[in-house]
Amino acid sequence: MPTNTTQRQGPAAQSPDASPQQGPGLTRRSMISKLAVLGLGATGVGAGALALVSYQDEASAKPKVPAKKGPEHAWCMVIDLRTCDGCQKCTKACQKRHGLREEQTWIKVYEMDDGRGGTFNMPRPCMMCEDPPCLKVCPVSATIRTDEGLVLVDTDDCVGSRACMAACPYEARYFNWQDPLPAARMPMPNTPQMPVAQKGTVGKCVLCADRLPQGDLPACVDSCPMGVLYVGDLVNDVAVNSQGTTVILSEFLHDNDAVRFKEELGTNPRVWYILGHGQTLEDAS
Repeated sequence: MPTNTTQRQGPAAQSPDASPQQGPGLTRRSMISKLAVLGLGATGVGAGALALVSYQDEASAKPKVPAKKGPEHAWCMVIDLRTCDGCQKCTKACQKRHGLREEQTWIKVYEMDDGRGGTFNMPRPCMMCEDPPCLKVCPVSATIRTDEGLVLVDTDDCVGSRACMAACPYEARYFNWQDPLPAARMPMPNTPQMPVAQKGTVGKCVLCADRLPQGDLPACVDSCPMGVLYVGDLVNDVAVNSQGTTVILSEFLHDNDAVRFKEELGTNPRVWYILGHGQTLEDAS
């Protein structure tokens, strides 16, 4: 699946009471890639066969150019609003892992009004847009997007212009007004995948990019007691939550009518929401 795919349509919907599928060998702490093999065959006859042979002979005489291999992963997130109780353990786990101050909430849980006069809880991380407006406005190119679809900030290059904060329609970026909290562990290198907060720079959710290559869940996903948050891979068509529930991603999105926040803006976010109980994202801001 190409990296820039924004939403995949799965097979025919399952019955309404169908439960997410448990994937063999894919556990809470380890995501094992699923491989799809596509076999193609063709047989020509008559004059058509001669034309095909002629074309093949001509093609075989040309230098073979290996096909360009795409990224192995295309990371995304699915948030099931039907089971979120607003405990904010995702927020606290993120803050602890990244040494953030209380006002720095890289994933924030909002209380929203629903369509029945009640409220629901809406976790909101960085949307990891495929067409991120924050990237275009950075004057020093400190915002980057990886081949696997993660939007990150190189805080060594960031000059704190805050143009990215103004451009982000999801309010997913935070300025470091103060010095970071004392490190709770030995100093570590500062990388976009695991940034170390620095005064005068902008920070944001990185989906725990340093954990993903190891097969580990992001801190927010791992800490959710309700299994609300799923980390997914569009290339391998799989997603998993903290409860070890493994789903076929395209089917999960299709069967549950998943939507994306402010999709009309054309940013192509890679965070999908599953609604229910009267929720609507139309007025969420």
